[in-house]
Amino acid sequence: MNNKLVKHSLIVVLLTVGLLLVPLTAMQFTNEVEWTIFDFTVAGILLMGTGLSFIFLANRIHNKIYKIAIGLTLGTALFMIWSNLAVGIIGDEDTSINILYLVVLGVGAIGAFISKFKPKGMALTLILTAVSQVIVIIIALFEGYGNTLNSLRELLLVNGFFIVLWLGASFLFNKSAEENSNTSLKPTA
Repeated sequence: MNNKLVKHSLIVVLLTVGLLLVPLTAMQFTNEVEWTIFDFTVAGILLMGTGLSFIFLANRIHNKIYKIAIGLTLGTALFMIWSNLAVGIIGDEDTSINILYLVVLGVGAIGAFISKFKPKGMALTLILTAVSQVIVIIIALFEGYGNTLNSLRELLLVNGFFIVLWLGASFLFNKSAEENSNTSLKPTA
């Protein structure tokens, strides 16, 4: 491992610890924040895993647009998982239909590995990820979610937000492929 990778990894670890100190400190002053050891563990894994994944992938590419696309993709996935665990995207965190968001993330993860993280493949993968999120909306509507104007608006806005992020990352991957048609993952020296 090179020094740059070690340095950036250490920064991710320190940032994760720093972020986890926020709820820990809040717990000392209010009963409104009630995290368990499990909550801290999951949050730590999510934050550190996302940061280290970004460093690993971004360290292997020199195309700045590609790095931004990877950051947006990982950030969107992190935000989707976090919000789904914390409050639920549809209904609350205990609403069973929220498990379908694992399928959305699975489409992205499987597509990323199949495409070997190459920009054109990632662009297509994120379009398919957005489409899978649209399918979740359709399933939710058939299951009776969104049956009031407020719940329909919430269903469309929240999911639409994620769809826009997936499509934005797809656009950036496509742009990175156009900018450098030879962009691919390469080992660093």
